[in-house]
Amino acid sequence: MSESVAVAARVPPLVLIHGPEGVLIERAITQLVADLRLTQPEIEIIKLSATAYEGGELPMQASPSLFGEAKALVVRDADEGNEAFQSDLLSVLPDAGADLVLVVAHKGGARGKKIVDALKAAHARVIDTPAIKTDRDKQDFTINEFRRAGRKATPEAVRGLIEAVGSDIAELASAAQQLIADTTGTIDEQIVMTYHGGKVEATGFRVADAAVAGDAGEALRLLRHAIATGLDPVPIVAVLASQLRQLVKVGSAGRGRSADLARELGMAPWQVDRARRALAGWTGDALGRCIQAVAAADFEVKGGGRDPVYAVERAILTIAAKHGT
Repeated sequence: MSESVAVAARVPPLVLIHGPEGVLIERAITQLVADLRLTQPEIEIIKLSATAYEGGELPMQASPSLFGEAKALVVRDADEGNEAFQSDLLSVLPDAGADLVLVVAHKGGARGKKIVDALKAAHARVIDTPAIKTDRDKQDFTINEFRRAGRKATPEAVRGLIEAVGSDIAELASAAQQLIADTTGTIDEQIVMTYHGGKVEATGFRVADAAVAGDAGEALRLLRHAIATGLDPVPIVAVLASQLRQLVKVGSAGRGRSADLARELGMAPWQVDRARRALAGWTGDALGRCIQAVAAADFEVKGGGRDPVYAVERAILTIAAKHGT
């Protein structure tokens, strides 16, 4: 038996995909369906969504086929199902077996928890799809994207891609796949710049880097370029706040290996290293005043002021001026 067939043969009658990360949910479903079709080419795949469920649909779909083919029911958004859905799903769990595979995706939370509990009690395979939130999570996700394809990427390339694409995990995955498909060899920062250079230059990360380094002229130039290319002031302020918080966190954490501090603080090791380098020009009092200035800018860009761009400029000038004081 080939390795791929062996993997497919291990798909059990009950599978719970549990967690909020949409990209990981869809990948889990795609892999399970591919594995099932590899060992059972004639299997009927039926996809349902709990968000538009009508009572009686699950028992009907789970009933044996007239021609005896195996079925796989793939149910998304179980956490959003109504009472009829939950009741019907619980009623068909005992039917799972050789001729019926039930795959249930639940994004977490209290709603529909009895479904999760019932699947776990029935010894369903659980595939966790946790949220990808922290910078460390995004770094690990991106590295794994390249690793899954048998490719290597430098830390600088990973950082550049994350900064260029932003926090949307689906876009990050798509950008990584584009680089994998269009390039060969090790993916370095220059390759990322070739594909995403305009976005990198226009991103709030570059603005924040320049401001924190005390370079007001460069920070304002990058800000105006970012605004001209369509970047909203709100995420720029968010990045400024994030950079300052990282300086405070790393400064308060004391000494230690970057990797250890990164795990403790929910950051990527390169972020710890960058913060340590930047801290040479900062005092605790200056950081506190800058955080206050950014908080004021955040209020203004979210509707509290008349000129959002001017609010960001004022915050940048404050940060740059406080560097080295």
